[in-house]
Parts: sequence; structure tokens; C-alpha cells
Amino acid sequence: MFSIRLVENRRKLEATFADCHDLVVLPWRFGNRMQYEALSVYFETLTDRQDHNFMRETLRSLVGNDMGSDTELEPRQIISYFEQHGADQKQGIVIRRMDDAISELLQGNVIVLIEGWANAIKYEDKSVEGRSVDEPVSESVVKGPREGTVENLQTNIGMLRSRLQSPKFKIRKVPTGGETKTAVIYGYVEDAVPKQTLAIFTKRIAAAANKEILETSYIEELIEDSTYSPFPQYRYTERTDTAVASLLEGKIVVLVQGTGIILICPGLFPEFFQSSEDYYERTVISSFIRQLRIVAFFIALTLPSIYIALSTFHPELIPTVLLLAVLNTREGIPFPSLVEAIIMLFFFELLREAGIRLPKPVGSAVSIVGALIIGEAAINAGIASPIMVVIVALTGIASFSIPQYSIAISLRLLQLPLMIMTAILGIFGAMIGLLWVIIHLSSLQSLGQPYLSPLAPLRIGQLRDTLLRAPLKRILNTPRRAHNRKYLD
Repeated sequence: MFSIRLVENRRKLEATFADCHDLVVLPWRFGNRMQYEALSVYFETLTDRQDHNFMRETLRSLVGNDMGSDTELEPRQIISYFEQHGADQKQGIVIRRMDDAISELLQGNVIVLIEGWANAIKYEDKSVEGRSVDEPVSESVVKGPREGTVENLQTNIGMLRSRLQSPKFKIRKVPTGGETKTAVIYGYVEDAVPKQTLAIFTKRIAAAANKEILETSYIEELIEDSTYSPFPQYRYTERTDTAVASLLEGKIVVLVQGTGIILICPGLFPEFFQSSEDYYERTVISSFIRQLRIVAFFIALTLPSIYIALSTFHPELIPTVLLLAVLNTREGIPFPSLVEAIIMLFFFELLREAGIRLPKPVGSAVSIVGALIIGEAAINAGIASPIMVVIVALTGIASFSIPQYSIAISLRLLQLPLMIMTAILGIFGAMIGLLWVIIHLSSLQSLGQPYLSPLAPLRIGQLRDTLLRAPLKRILNTPRRAHNRKYLD
């Protein structure tokens, strides 16, 4: 609780924020003879610069015009006004507990205390520099909106509100604790989201109340169904149009202060092959591109294993001319196909990570030139065959064709087990590995929804926007939220 003595309140605040060099405790006076004492407290790194005249004008603006422009501001009049009416501007709120004042200070607000009053006034005056709205980096498109999220939570919510102007769009705040007290909110469309899914999500996200949340991916690990599955159960986006489209489909979005990534819950397997640009192109083109992504998925997952199986166990399945070409390129290679593939994939992953971590001007040069030099050097040194370099390059390019980066990482994890099983059992090992992947995908769930839905269990009504994209006039005339209620509620 506050004390009516300004000195005691100041002592408590300074003791709480000891050794915080950016805390400003600004004493000032008001009145015709400057006989009344007041105190404003703020962090100079979080708020605009304050001065005596500014705080006096702020105090008068908070009280409003009821006292008259020429009226002498006296403590008893100000205190009486605030006790009866509160602050008459949205920025000003009466604070009655010291803990609340500490929390408001850490959020970048100004606290004003007056001698003789056991309360305080909170005034919003945040001034934290942030990134301006720009085109998303991880989801670039040729056609469509170029508005991406930023690290400011209020800005992101405002962009979503401007696109989804409906009172059914609900936004709730998750109470978080710990030292960071990061603001976490989630939103959904009331009639679109299945009740069962919302209930499961609400129960799980309650675990974030006592956790240190720094980024959206923290929430993903707290609420996911299978922690050790290689497949992601939620999607990420930086595009507000993608987030709004997901809300209309019955999804839940999670936003965290300080990060520009939106988490979309739940994330189903077929949705990882979809892009927002699919709805900005014609039906034939969008459907063809989706099929291309699916083919790229299987190439990235199975191409090294198929090569190992054919070259080691089943050479009779390769046409004679091609087989002779492969044998000629492998002549003099000291490693079997499995070891050769592992070595080349390992170096490819190193180059990919180096290209990501280095600065952009250097990273692109390292990834492209490095791949050319290492591939050519490996061939000349007799470590790898030209056909293996082609296989690894096609595998990497295919993984880049998938819109969601998280599903591409899953493929990188599954390549090695499939290659080992193929090297032991041939094509039957590859079939066993793929069967295990299918069984795992069929048993996986995301917030209680089948991960392979609407493919398994089969839902005919929702297939129009899965492997192929039906014309927009059919999709828009049949809202997907109707399908969600039919099958999930």
C-alpha cells in the first residue's frame, strides 16, 4: 500500500529499484507559489523525457476542465476529484497498490504521486523503439499483401483487427509470471473455433502462467501434444492475411510481446503445404503448385534412400545405360553409398547453417560458392561421385520448396533413419520406414484434432482445399467453419 507521505513512497520505490541507473525519480512542485509537492517516477529508457512543466500540464489534463483553466490546483481538490471520478483520460488510471505501480513502471508508464494522498496516477507515455511494419522475411510472395507483423503486440493486434472487423473476433490475455512478465494473448473467432479445441487450448496455455515466456515458440512446447515428434503440430506466420484466414477457418492465434511471429493452433499436416499466395493465383496454377510441393516433400524425404536401395540392392531396376553411367561415376569411390550420402548430406547441412547464421551479404556467397567448390573438390578427390552430388542437391532444393520451414527441418531429421534402414534391408527397409512415418502421422493429434485431417479420417467436404484448391467461388460460398462445427463439435 501507498503511504500518504511522499518521502516514504519514494524510499520504497528507490529500494525496490536499487542499482537501476535508468530509473528517474523527479520531484516537482505545483501551485501559484509552488508550495505543493509531487513526484513522478519512470524509466527513461522506456518513456519519453519528462520535465516539471510537462507533468503539471499532464496533471491538469488528467483532471480535465471541470476545475476551470484558471483554477489553482491544490492537493485536496486533485485528490477529491480522483477519488470521486478517477482519471478522465484513457491514459490516466488511479493506482491503489504499490505492487501495481511497480508493474506499471516496468511496462514503460509514468507514475505520479502527490503529498498527502495514499494513491498514485498511472500515465501511459511509452517510447520504446521498434521495427516498422515491413514485408515478411520468411514468407515472401509475388502477389498479395506485403504487410508483416512486428515486435509490438498492440501493433499486431491492430493489424488483425483492421482485417477482421467483427465483434466475434475475441482476444484474451494470458496471465504470465516470472521475472519477464511478457504479455501473451490469444485470439479466435467465436462461431468458427470448435468448442472442444478451444477448451483443450485454454487448459494447456494456463501452464504459461508461471513460466518465463520470451518468444512464441515457448508457447508451442507448452501446449503441443507430442513433444518428441519430429513433425510440428502448429504453424507460424508473419503475414496478417494468413493469420486472419486461419481465424476464419476455426484456428486460434497466439501473439507474444517482443516477437513478430504468430502461432496458429492447431496445425494439420496438409496445411503445411499451403501458402497464402495460393488464394491470389488462379485455381489451375495454385493446384499445380501444391502438387509440386507434395512431390518435393517425397523427393526430400526419400531420394537418398531410393538411390542407396537401387545402387546397392536392386541394380536390376535401373535401365542398363543409366546403370553403366552410375557405375562409371562410382569407380574409385572408397565408401559405400550410405557413407557417401551421409558425408555429402552432412556437408550440405553445414553449408545451409552457415548461410543462415552469417550476415546476408556474406551468407549467400558462402552457401552458393561453398556448395560449388566443395562439390567439385569432393568429385576430384574421389570422395563422392557426381551422381551423389546431384542427389544431395536435388534433396536440398526440394526441401526449400516447402512453404513452412518447420516441416522442412522434420525431413532433415528423418532422412538418416530411412537411409540406414534402406542400407540394411534395401527397398523393403525404405518401405518399413515410410510405413512407420505414416503410422506416426495417423496417430498424431494437434489440440485433439487428427493430424492428417481431412485425409485421415476422410472428410470429403473439406478436400476441396487440401491437395487441390477448388475455385474460390466454391470455397467462399461454403465457409469452412461450417465443416469444422459439423465434424469437431
